[in-house]
Amino acid sequence: MAVGKVYLVGAGPGDEKLITVYGRDCLEQADVIIYDRLINRKLLRYAKPGAELLYCGKEPGKHDTVQEQIHDLLIQRAQEGKTVVRLKGGDPCVFGRAGEEAEVLAKAGIPFEIVPGVTSGIAVPAYAGIPVTHRDYAASVAIVTGHRSQSVDWEALARGCDTIVVYMGAASLLDICRRLIAAGKAAETPAAIIEWGTTERQRTVASALSTLPLEAEKAGISHPAIIIIGDVVRLREMLRWFPERQGGEAVAGTTS
Repeated sequence: MAVGKVYLVGAGPGDEKLITVYGRDCLEQADVIIYDRLINRKLLRYAKPGAELLYCGKEPGKHDTVQEQIHDLLIQRAQEGKTVVRLKGGDPCVFGRAGEEAEVLAKAGIPFEIVPGVTSGIAVPAYAGIPVTHRDYAASVAIVTGHRSQSVDWEALARGCDTIVVYMGAASLLDICRRLIAAGKAAETPAAIIEWGTTERQRTVASALSTLPLEAEKAGISHPAIIIIGDVVRLREMLRWFPERQGGEAVAGTTS
């Protein structure tokens, strides 16, 4: 039997319309779809009749165990001659472990493609009315993980980057803000945290860097969330356009 092929596909950040045309084509052709916890389940309707749908979401504390199982599953299904889609939230190469999975496939002699997706760190702020770059405010952007905030060089970021975007940082928000301020970032720097970005559950809390943890706690903000720090956050009040949930009600943004 001929070996199949694996497509490592980015599903986009939440809004089902943000998947790429090629990503949707891959879903329509797949014999097997192995999908993550944060993908929009509506995308699974593109699966062809009879396709095998396998949930492989990672729960806290079990990432490494589940990841090994995913590696084995990708190889096994491809060796059965099947077309496999590994569907990941956002872009598969931005904190999505596509590099690790591609390495495993390459070593096993399994053909694969990486299908880029719209990454959350760019799209989620945009839906909140915050462009990550702007000619008057930001000429540089850094994308960092908040999952291991102790290993990030916050001093270099505080000194050398206009806009800082933090993935997986909701649980470490207080630590992140404290580290940036200690590294020299001004306490009054505009900052925001955006929960469930690009979905009907989106909520945004914006304040100064020093007060963001308290304001986020008051609002009950939790993961999944994107944190954005920098002067571009000032543009939110003018550019917010996407309806957000506040107190259970959808609130439309302004376009003035």
